[in-house]
Amino acid sequence: MSEIDLMARYPKTKRKDIIEERVQASEADREIARRFDKAYFDGPRRLGLGGYHYNPKFFTPVVEDMISHYGLTGNSSVLDVGCAKGFMLHDFKIALPDITVAGIDISDYCLQNAMPDVAQFLRHASCDLLPFPDKSFDLVISIATIHNLDLEGVKRSLREIMRVSRKHAFIKVNGYHTDAERDALHRWNLVAKTILHVDEWQAIFTETQYLGDYYWFTP
Repeated sequence: MSEIDLMARYPKTKRKDIIEERVQASEADREIARRFDKAYFDGPRRLGLGGYHYNPKFFTPVVEDMISHYGLTGNSSVLDVGCAKGFMLHDFKIALPDITVAGIDISDYCLQNAMPDVAQFLRHASCDLLPFPDKSFDLVISIATIHNLDLEGVKRSLREIMRVSRKHAFIKVNGYHTDAERDALHRWNLVAKTILHVDEWQAIFTETQYLGDYYWFTP
């Protein structure tokens, strides 16, 4: 288990204006966002992502780094927990056409609007109850997903990720080091139910026997 930023080459967005807009979000706005439907993915920024469309500049370099770091080949298998429209899995298939991919998400909207080449490999499921046998995948990835559950849901999700992984795992979660980072996360947040200090995350990793890699999201 190690702290490693495997998304270091994911393009950074300018978030200052978005944060200021989200500070104005009402509880009703948050309830709409937590439906994870069109309003969250392709609606206005105050309700979510403000338009979630494929662009190879985002996940292509991330996928390249994951393939290199974990030594993946066409014989490998990858699960994306919280796959949304399948953009990352699409890029895995471009890089390694023979790789086995799977994805889960709770958003029917995303699954209905998934990348056509990977849509058949995606299914509706929650990260705390993965519909796969033990040790099914060489790599299990979960980017900014499990923290959308409450603390007990987070713990279940970490155990599930470990259960279905036969080798590697990588997660990215809301984690802060300083009061300033904590405050920024709370201003940015629309949907996450678990925002913790990095030391608290480390304790949860130990409790749940999560042995995969990890990194922190801060706006």
